[in-house]
Amino acid sequence: MIPGTRADGGRPDVAARYAGLPETPDATGAFPRLSATQIQRLAAFGWRRPTAAGDVLIAQGERSDQFYVVLSGSVVVGHFGSLDRTGRDEPVDAEPDAESEVQIHGAGRFLGELGLLEGQPAFVSSIVTDPGDVLAISAPVLREVVQTDPAIGDLILRAYLIRRSILIGSGAGLRIVGSCLSPDTRRVLEFAARNRLPHRLLDLEKDRQAEALLEHFGLPVSDTPLVVLNSRHILRNPDNAALAQVMGLRPAVQHGSVCDLLVIGSGPAGLAASVYGASDGLSVIVRDGIAAGGQASTASRIENYLGFPSGISGAELAERAIIQARKFGALIGVSSAAVRLGEDNGLHVVDFNDGDRLTARAVILATGVRYRRLPVPGIEAFEGTSVYYAATFVEARSCRLDPVAVVGGGNSAGQAALFLAAQSPRVYLLVRGPDLAADMSRYLIDQLEHHHRVEILLNTEVAGLSGEKSLSSVDLVDNKTGEKRRIDARALFVFVGASANTRWLEGTVRLDEKGHVVTGGDAEIGQPQDIRSPTGPRRLPLETSRSGVFAAGDVRSGSIKRVASAAGEGSMAVRMVHEHLAATGR
Repeated sequence: MIPGTRADGGRPDVAARYAGLPETPDATGAFPRLSATQIQRLAAFGWRRPTAAGDVLIAQGERSDQFYVVLSGSVVVGHFGSLDRTGRDEPVDAEPDAESEVQIHGAGRFLGELGLLEGQPAFVSSIVTDPGDVLAISAPVLREVVQTDPAIGDLILRAYLIRRSILIGSGAGLRIVGSCLSPDTRRVLEFAARNRLPHRLLDLEKDRQAEALLEHFGLPVSDTPLVVLNSRHILRNPDNAALAQVMGLRPAVQHGSVCDLLVIGSGPAGLAASVYGASDGLSVIVRDGIAAGGQASTASRIENYLGFPSGISGAELAERAIIQARKFGALIGVSSAAVRLGEDNGLHVVDFNDGDRLTARAVILATGVRYRRLPVPGIEAFEGTSVYYAATFVEARSCRLDPVAVVGGGNSAGQAALFLAAQSPRVYLLVRGPDLAADMSRYLIDQLEHHHRVEILLNTEVAGLSGEKSLSSVDLVDNKTGEKRRIDARALFVFVGASANTRWLEGTVRLDEKGHVVTGGDAEIGQPQDIRSPTGPRRLPLETSRSGVFAAGDVRSGSIKRVASAAGEGSMAVRMVHEHLAATGR
């Protein structure tokens, strides 16, 4: 059988519905047309194959291993329900907008999106509507083309980035069935959002289709949250590691192999290290306990990052860096938190909470920080349902018509307040200090002070929370006058500082009094004998008290808490890794 053909007849119902329709205009740059010269260059890497109406070239919920260019005929791309290829409607097809977000593509257009390059299941399907021919290229070969042909590679990557953003906003992709009041549902939603996986919540509290799906699949509410890829791929309350595995976010590493560089953490510092390390020819493995992008990926808007005058979301910036790192061959895996740093015959060995053990010639610690919890009695009852430590679109859409409160006086709190104010009718910014200038950038202060939906309350602390299943109000106290006040708020967003994510490193590398990793000359002072370098105590500027282990970004003692400086330190650390490997002959 020709690769990509279907023996079961495909989806003639979809083909009949969309046959003959005009091509979707390219209004955003997501659907460029390849030139005849570009198609001719790509033809050297693939094969031409005929298509028939109804052929499913890419099936939602299944991994695609081929890149397609439409040579003649047309293809419709969208969400078409169960995809059991029988033409029978299933409950997942019953959504009012299930087929509203579709595109028609003709000759010269190429199919797929980021998932094709990253080994993820497809979030939408591509079905032939008008018969013709396509050029098919295997995904591994496409990755090589993207890396070696800048013109074609840039065109494809740019289009794929825009397509992923369109998918995230369209409601296509994974169906997550569960209650918005369930902590496990919130966990799955956060995982999907942090990892930029297109998804939609079917809320048991509000959506009739959620109940219909449970009834159709014969599953009880106790099995929720469900993650539905298609009618044949359903995960019942998966943990993050299992979900990462299914979604292609855990690349396989050969057992017993030794990599040149192991990067722990994938925020700006870790991603910069992976890009520079892999582009320099080092074998690089990156691991993160939650999601690639780190805390920076939760920033709704970064307006002062060099090279982006109109601003960029933290998630989009992280996604670009992830693609760049993978383009050079870095292996990035998530939901895999480091728990122990050891040594074996001069090499570094790191154990992870999923049971993996990786060995490397050098290690860069870029685990960043974690936001501190707000010390308010009873807050635990609301965490995961209406108290949040990030402000992404997942949290925002759960309270978009309700008043909310943001606690904190730094840039993260300011960015969150502005982001939430785009939809919420009232955003209270609760600041413990007497003004914003101490910890917040001037451009954010100006925007907050002039936003009609934001109310800034200075010298204010949270004294208590009220509500039944979720938050309904917040009790405040003025720390100067003692005056008390209660505000209506359906969600509380907390940004009250952060602590270094280094508990797992205690006793293995030198830490300062706040738990940050000490580097350079300071790491030489008073270091335990068992972690002293065999070649002497001298340390490179970003090297820790253990030879060959470096630290970069917010986790490092004395670092500047900025995305740009973290990225700079990540690239600097790679230069020092080269020096270490050259000096040790490894």
